[in-house]
Amino acid sequence: MKFTSALSLMMVGSAAAFAPSPVSLRSSSALSMADGEVTPLRIGTRGSPLALAQAYETRKRLIENFPELEEDGAIEICVMKTQGDMILDKSLMELGGKGLFTKELDVALLGDEVDICVHSMKDVPTWLPDGTVLPCNLPREQTNDAFITANNEIKTIADLPDGSVIGTASLRRQSQLLAQNPTFKCVNFRGNVQTRLRKLDDNVVDATLLAIAGLKRMDMQDCATAVLDWSEMLPAVAQGAIGIQCRSDDEQSLKYIAALNCMDTHVCVNCERSFLEALDGNCKTPIAGQAKIVDGKIVFKGLIAMPDGSVKFETESTGEIADAVEIGRKAGEELKAQAGDKFFEMMVEMSPQQVLGQITK
Repeated sequence: MKFTSALSLMMVGSAAAFAPSPVSLRSSSALSMADGEVTPLRIGTRGSPLALAQAYETRKRLIENFPELEEDGAIEICVMKTQGDMILDKSLMELGGKGLFTKELDVALLGDEVDICVHSMKDVPTWLPDGTVLPCNLPREQTNDAFITANNEIKTIADLPDGSVIGTASLRRQSQLLAQNPTFKCVNFRGNVQTRLRKLDDNVVDATLLAIAGLKRMDMQDCATAVLDWSEMLPAVAQGAIGIQCRSDDEQSLKYIAALNCMDTHVCVNCERSFLEALDGNCKTPIAGQAKIVDGKIVFKGLIAMPDGSVKFETESTGEIADAVEIGRKAGEELKAQAGDKFFEMMVEMSPQQVLGQITK
């Protein structure tokens, strides 16, 4: 089958890819070090292959900037399971939305079980727990969505026949797909990248969409049938960005991660998250937003829609980089005004079952 060889190579090579020596890979409890030994920098992460790839990318960059961290035991990877990882038979909307992939990491950070946490930024709520900060974003990967199908005759979304079944847990993707073809049937499709590709190979669905960033980070970009332009599928807020969080009073960790921050990425992510915060977005509202720096200016594009794709509101703006957060906020307020109070009241009032009923009718 199309993805079998890629998945097999991924599984065989995963230990080498995600656990370069020397490193300690342990559960979420902190090490108790004897006098004279190195006190490790503890990195909290989820345990999926993609999350581990991001944690080890962080480790690599830390060692490049601080050679003392290459010493045996200097960095410890602490793997945790989040609620979002453990419950896969329900959509994120049914589980309650944001924070499903970060809460356990927040608790460990505040409990001094880890020193820093590595996140996919699109999973991070716009609010952070008191006592924590997220001052660092690594250089951003390509932000676009990838279209993936096992049918070699299909090259684009437009090639899919009416009634095609598309696997995705994202209302953002569902609304934009259904806006293109209302006959599509979108079904809940969760699990790590490998699980989703295996389901696609087993003909559970006709196609799926994944962030090309995640595929690239696991050297699986060849699985993509096509990479979608923003005009066809506007990505999620903060998609493709890795964020590093620490306690606000942890001067050592703040020093370490400050050296890793990519300011262009940080500015764009802050703009996008300001847009999301202005909309008070939740997982029942399809929201997309992306910022990029072009010729010394920040360019932002945002979108909100009905879950069935029948109604869509869009905005674009350009401004000074120093005004990135304000640009995002104003874009969110503009879309709120365009959509009107009734749009958002309906999103709040609709139950997950009602929303799912719209998109699977």
